[in-house]
Amino acid sequence: MAIISPNLESNQQRWQTIVCLTLGFWLSACIILDLVIMPSMYASGMMNTSDFTVAGSVMFSVFNRVELLCASLGLTGLLVLSAAPNNFIKNTKTAIIFSIVLLAIALIDTYGLTPQMTALGINLNLFESVKEVPVAMNQMHGGYWLLEIIKLVVGATLFGWCYRQQN
Repeated sequence: MAIISPNLESNQQRWQTIVCLTLGFWLSACIILDLVIMPSMYASGMMNTSDFTVAGSVMFSVFNRVELLCASLGLTGLLVLSAAPNNFIKNTKTAIIFSIVLLAIALIDTYGLTPQMTALGINLNLFESVKEVPVAMNQMHGGYWLLEIIKLVVGATLFGWCYRQQN
């Protein structure tokens, strides 16, 4: 039976707390954005204005960068915890894979979906009114929602594992 130094144990507890807080902040921010902010913008009619694309692009670009930070911090924390002598999570490899999936989703959102959706939504003719949403945009919305569901399920699973282990 290995003896764990108090300093190592406090570092492990610190990283557990960081991972839990990061996942909790990230998931709650996603839920607020997806279920409160975007529906209220839709209900207010803002999505039908020509300025929505610019506002949405700025909002999602900033949020995507925050997501990248959260995903990176979560992956770093899980890698640190997996290197500890006593296993933090019984499914350490699965937790790391889940964390990599979360980082991949954040990268796809940041460098794939957001720029493409912005490009499709920009109205380059100032004299024309806003037309209907392009078909490709609706397909991208479907992809976005699929990634969001995966992100929330995987993130909630990781959060549950981290929270249970901390208590």
